[in-house]
Amino acid sequence: MDYSQEYKQKLVSADEAVKVVQSGDWVDYGWCNATANALDKALAKRTDELKDVKLRGGILLKPLAVFEREDAGEHFTWNSWHMSGIERKYISRGFAYYAPIRYSELPRYYYDLDCKNDVAMFQVAPMDKHGYFNFGPNASHMMAVCENSKKIIVEVNENMPRCLGGFENSIHISKVDMIVEGPNDPIAEMGAGGPATDVDKAVAKLIVEEIPNGACLQLGIGGMPNAVGSLIAESDLKDLGVHTEMYVDAFVDIAKAGKINGSKKNIDRFRQTFGFGCGTKKMYDYLDDNPEMMSAPVSYTNDIRSISALDNFISINNAVNIDLFGQVNAESAGIKQISGAGGQLDFVLGAYLSKGGKSFICCSSTFTTKDGQLKSRILPTLDNGSIVTDTRANTHYVVTEYGKVNLKGLSAWQRTEALISIAHPQFRDELIKEAEKMHIWRRSNK
Repeated sequence: MDYSQEYKQKLVSADEAVKVVQSGDWVDYGWCNATANALDKALAKRTDELKDVKLRGGILLKPLAVFEREDAGEHFTWNSWHMSGIERKYISRGFAYYAPIRYSELPRYYYDLDCKNDVAMFQVAPMDKHGYFNFGPNASHMMAVCENSKKIIVEVNENMPRCLGGFENSIHISKVDMIVEGPNDPIAEMGAGGPATDVDKAVAKLIVEEIPNGACLQLGIGGMPNAVGSLIAESDLKDLGVHTEMYVDAFVDIAKAGKINGSKKNIDRFRQTFGFGCGTKKMYDYLDDNPEMMSAPVSYTNDIRSISALDNFISINNAVNIDLFGQVNAESAGIKQISGAGGQLDFVLGAYLSKGGKSFICCSSTFTTKDGQLKSRILPTLDNGSIVTDTRANTHYVVTEYGKVNLKGLSAWQRTEALISIAHPQFRDELIKEAEKMHIWRRSNK
């Protein structure tokens, strides 16, 4: 069937399309590298006409046009499912807010809760011959967005990779209200960060020696997971699989090194399964039309039942800090939101339930403040206002450059002893003193 006539009928300018947005509306901007672009600029032109427009999205990779004006907060608010550095700045300006989630549940929020949209607008790949617009590397929750929005506007970008192989990764033209052809800007990228530090490499080495042949991998974003990926690419490991929330550049390196074939996966054999992808052009080019990839919603990729069905599941994620009870904060500095919960807890739970599975929370033992002070990431208790991303009962392995410990099944004093053993030596005596005050220290040996 030829959909070219329907395409022409629905094709409008960005300025025309955004006229459907009214004061008080909820408007979904999409997700990550598919965030509205031309449509955002067009909506910004209507700022003076609009009040209390509530925008929704997450992981902004570049500033939005609607927030360029100083008085933007009087007209728009940003409601984020996951924060980037740009969104942290928006919070400090008073018009952005984080929505706490368990990422695997996000599609359900749209279906079952009060997360309906008046308008959804987001970037897509060009329509294929069957009339479908692919969501690019953002299956995530986008079908739920579309099925719970009164109006759907797609912004076509010829540079958007087509990510196939799974389900709920495309929308048909029959479900679309308006089509806007964007300026075809390059897809926004998220760099892999600088080269791995000695600390990153030390942590990576401790984790990689725990990974068996045939393991299934999930990597979080950041220097340490990327260092793990680099070390895996250089290792003798083989027959690895991928089942991850976020597809990152490190997976491309591992795959091109011949380490990934998915042959040992219990489900989705030979496929690299992911909920969304964000990285560099190298990664986008690898994802594009790649039959090995499986783009699927997070209600599947992050479901504990999916994760636990995969033997030898290895989950590797970062932390901001951790306390002596084993509580992990991976998303805030006190009350200051840094990122979000994402799917970390989903993978911590799922990996532990997997036969032979292991969940690793990794961090450097210390960090340096802007004024040059050295601070421990292992604390007696989390700082006031810090968010508990992973509860103490669910924390499995914790790794710093000083070692790795398995907290499962340990009593309070054993946990304390284990965590202090991988803290920076400079802070161990201080941690012991605080642990004694809290009555969770039993031994005097270090």
